[in-house]
Amino acid sequence: MLSQADDFPIHQNPEPIAYAGVSRNFYDRYFFNGYHVNEDVFFALGMGIYPQLDIIDAGFSLIVDGVQHNLLCSRVLNQERMHTQVGDITVEVVTPLQCLRIVIDSAQHELKADLLFTGRAPAQEEPRFTRRIGTQTVMDYTRLTQNGCWQGFIEFRGQRIAVSPECWLGTRDRSWGIRPVGAADPQRNPHAPTINQFYWLWAPINWPDAVSLYHLNDDADGKPWNTAGVFLPLAGEAETMRSVSSKIDFISGTRHAQMAQIKLHSFAGSNAEIIMRPRFHWYMKGVGYGHPEFAHGHYHGGTALLFEEYPLDEVDDALNLHIQAICDVSMEGDFGTRQGKGVLEQLIVGPHAPSGFTQLLDMAP
Repeated sequence: MLSQADDFPIHQNPEPIAYAGVSRNFYDRYFFNGYHVNEDVFFALGMGIYPQLDIIDAGFSLIVDGVQHNLLCSRVLNQERMHTQVGDITVEVVTPLQCLRIVIDSAQHELKADLLFTGRAPAQEEPRFTRRIGTQTVMDYTRLTQNGCWQGFIEFRGQRIAVSPECWLGTRDRSWGIRPVGAADPQRNPHAPTINQFYWLWAPINWPDAVSLYHLNDDADGKPWNTAGVFLPLAGEAETMRSVSSKIDFISGTRHAQMAQIKLHSFAGSNAEIIMRPRFHWYMKGVGYGHPEFAHGHYHGGTALLFEEYPLDEVDDALNLHIQAICDVSMEGDFGTRQGKGVLEQLIVGPHAPSGFTQLLDMAP
């Protein structure tokens, strides 16, 4: 089954590009976020391609004036993985590993955007994410992360937001491989725990003269199964950490951070402490993560679109676990003293001994 991608020298096996291995859960994803350095304005975009399911979907989410607005689109892929437009949402690679463009054109919802992401530092490959339950491979994917700046504009209901590199920073990631997508497996894995568990933190930070990255996947006992950190001066080489750790002070009645402390320890013996203080939350269902109607990889009978909006102060944080907290950030230690901006992504489900959680959804006292 040939597709347009077969004319590019990107094959990894002796099959057409349309065939992505044998797992129905293979996916290929773009993610972007952008935030104003002083104002509480934020946007994000996610786009997922599911070759075995023959589906492509995307979401664009905008927070302005304390309200989150979500545009979600889906269509049949028709085997063409190079056609990265879904309804009103388009992603374009301008310069690989450096510059990408996103375009939103939804006259129906009075929403337009033309935004160019430019990396402030080289993209960083993270340790491969592999997670098995018994003999079943639940996750096996590669991800790159890159911090950058934005330029362009957003227009929404007659308001035009100018986006300039001096005021707008953000992060993008690209991941591809295997993780649960589409409909759930109807047959339960006999080795699966009786209570679902997942602990995830991600903290990409933009400093005036550097970027830093940190992520953590913990098991229920607090043992990391995937974690890493890197500090990268804009005018220097990336320094991968020998060890990293974090501590969360939770907002009472939630599983979300009131404050986060991250510690970095380099192979050269340098130590640093980062403090992240959230200003507001973006709810990741806005681009499909865990959305009750528009979750990733689901077939909607053909082309589909959903638009929704909700005031941030009316969202129940206890029922919306997957968030990115937009944060003011500070650093002390051997890498220097600095102030920055970043996000702290959080998804904490089930037991986690260091946090004091023992049930599926018990909350912090």
